[in-house]
Amino acid sequence: MLGAVLDSGSYLQRLCDEIGRVDRAALDRWSDLIFEAWQQQRFVFLIGNGGSGLTASHICEDLGKGTLREADLLDESKQRLRVLSLTDNAGWIMAIGNDLAYDQIFVQQLMNLASPGDALIAISGSGNSPNVLKAVDWAHRHGLRTFGLTGYDGGRLKQIQQDGLHLALDDMGMVESLHLCLHHWVLNDVYARMNRVGRYA
Repeated sequence: MLGAVLDSGSYLQRLCDEIGRVDRAALDRWSDLIFEAWQQQRFVFLIGNGGSGLTASHICEDLGKGTLREADLLDESKQRLRVLSLTDNAGWIMAIGNDLAYDQIFVQQLMNLASPGDALIAISGSGNSPNVLKAVDWAHRHGLRTFGLTGYDGGRLKQIQQDGLHLALDDMGMVESLHLCLHHWVLNDVYARMNRVGRYA
């Protein structure tokens, strides 16, 4: 917990330093994955646990609504991004966790919903969440594209994912904050591409 040993100025400076070390090519590929899913009318699924699970929910909400122009929200003919966070169906998650196993909570949903060509964004600060790893393994065996968001040493997820953005940082809070911060650029970039504005006009 860096905030326990650093004062506010030092913490903010460390945060700035870590942002400066972000792999920009990986950030661009993250945006590419989502934009290509929209082009191909494929689903983008998101998974994670705890804070990363809430990041998945936040990203899903942003991509679902925030990639549309305000004027297009009521346009039923507008092509939309198909995006779903598998962290949000509480009843399904509890049923699978209780009746089968917690490491199956995402796999079982993918079995019902996913198709080859869809994308799975797996968020795990440690990279070692069993339910995330099982979902990524299933995704690979069923033709989905996978992209991991990790911290620390990346864990097992960094080893098995097809692509991803890794933050080599041993602080969960900062890793989670950066994942969400970086997502907001991805959101804006996908919005610009979908709507042909800004540098994509």
